[in-house]
Amino acid sequence: QVQLVESGGGSVQAGGSLRLSCAASRSTYTSNCMGWFRQTPGKEREGVAAINPTYGATYYADSVKGRFTIFQDGTRNTMYLQMNSLKPEDTARYFCASGCARYEITWSTPERYIYWGQGTQVTVSS
Repeated sequence: QVQLVESGGGSVQAGGSLRLSCAASRSTYTSNCMGWFRQTPGKEREGVAAINPTYGATYYADSVKGRFTIFQDGTRNTMYLQMNSLKPEDTARYFCASGCARYEITWSTPERYIYWGQGTQVTVSS
């Protein structure tokens, strides 16, 4: 079992920035299936970004391309989501996900991942 803990959420004005962090309980833990999702009340969980560290490949939802960046630090057990030029529609609870459960499905599908954090709230005001 691997526990994931998100942090870095908060309330910002439109156009501002936040950096979310996702720390794994194991210091040596890493996975080729790692990503960020977000969810608002009454809506399905939405894929935001994902990374495959082995190949350096990253993936983004069309709505955040050019504004968000997903990356890891040198330890490879912490994943980040740098969010710039935030918009009110980015308001949601953000979750980190890790572990490859289903390789054959797209990065943006929740069922691809094994482990999930409890989420951190991001609120963007106009």
